[in-house]
Amino acid sequence: MSLLRERDFALLAASIGVSALGDWIAAVALILRVQSMTGSGLAVSALLICLWAPSVLLAGHVGVLVDRVETTRLLAVVALAQTVLAAALGFLDSTAAILVLSALLGVGFAVSQAAEFALVPVVARGRTKEANGHVETARYIGFTVGPLVGGALAATGGTSVAMLANAATFLFVAVVALTLRARRPRVEHAEGAQPRARDGIVQLFGDRLLALSMSVAFGSLLFMSISIPADVFFVREVLGRGEFAFSVVLSAWTIGMIAGALVLARRVPATALATAAFAGVVLQGLGKTLPPLVLVYGLMLICYFAGGMGHGLKNVMFRTLIHERVPPDRHGRAFAAFNGLRNAAELGALAVGGVLVAAVGARATLLVAGSVSAVAGLVGLALRSRADPQPEHALTQ
Repeated sequence: MSLLRERDFALLAASIGVSALGDWIAAVALILRVQSMTGSGLAVSALLICLWAPSVLLAGHVGVLVDRVETTRLLAVVALAQTVLAAALGFLDSTAAILVLSALLGVGFAVSQAAEFALVPVVARGRTKEANGHVETARYIGFTVGPLVGGALAATGGTSVAMLANAATFLFVAVVALTLRARRPRVEHAEGAQPRARDGIVQLFGDRLLALSMSVAFGSLLFMSISIPADVFFVREVLGRGEFAFSVVLSAWTIGMIAGALVLARRVPATALATAAFAGVVLQGLGKTLPPLVLVYGLMLICYFAGGMGHGLKNVMFRTLIHERVPPDRHGRAFAAFNGLRNAAELGALAVGGVLVAAVGARATLLVAGSVSAVAGLVGLALRSRADPQPEHALTQ
């Protein structure tokens, strides 16, 4: 029976999808608001830093909080606080005030994301890989629909309407958290063994296979994210296509991500999680590498669909590896650290990507980004057996 027929899991997956939807509604609406108020690219960059930097800067402390407080109650409280913040952001006329409240909203993002993924194995009834496939799919749908909804609401009703819609998504998450039957109790430690902010990173890099996996994940994401600013320039200037053609390229990648998370991931044996993750990294890298070598739009669509499949597959595998190899009482710290690593790579890469496109062009940027990512996956495959010859689902004690 599909996990989606399990009440608690279906509710959690829906709340994660709605949360992703709301995150992007807020991001798009606030970007448009700050840009119209200031006309400054630096102000928009400051907004994005306020939204996403807390998950990097506060990763250790967020993880400790998630593990020391009953998780469903923590998620409900944070979501209710975000409801108030989002509603207030819709009616502010001060750029400074928007940046301050956006930073507080970003703290909420960091806590809620770590809490949601710490709850996944609690409601998955031992079917963690399948659960992560559904959860990743829910996130991808939210990521795809969110910018469209945010832009449409901001255009028709202004920032206030868009942010009220965002507030409604947070309220939905709070209600779901309060109605979940499953509980993830606070972690009890012996005297002198209290959780530490650095525990998450220690867990991710203290296990040799996880250390290799996190290194490959960080390196590949750093270069793959560099390619994001290049996509639009490559489609429009190199291939000579229009806005609709660019949107189809993005859709091909997103549909591929869903296929990778739902179809490919469920076929991976429990003893081959890291191997499949590294293969997914190679596939996503090749998806970006081939189009600048063969300048055919139809081939680009095929490559981006395949690359998206690799992207979806590796995301599910990496998350499942963390769930399986990190003890459950440390999941909050581990996932907070993982989110911090991911966001650090993306923030750095987006800044470098625009500079690289201006310096060497979109075609060369895609070639570098895709090939280096593919090489990172190949290195992971080559070192896999040296990192840990044991079955990959063996839980670290």
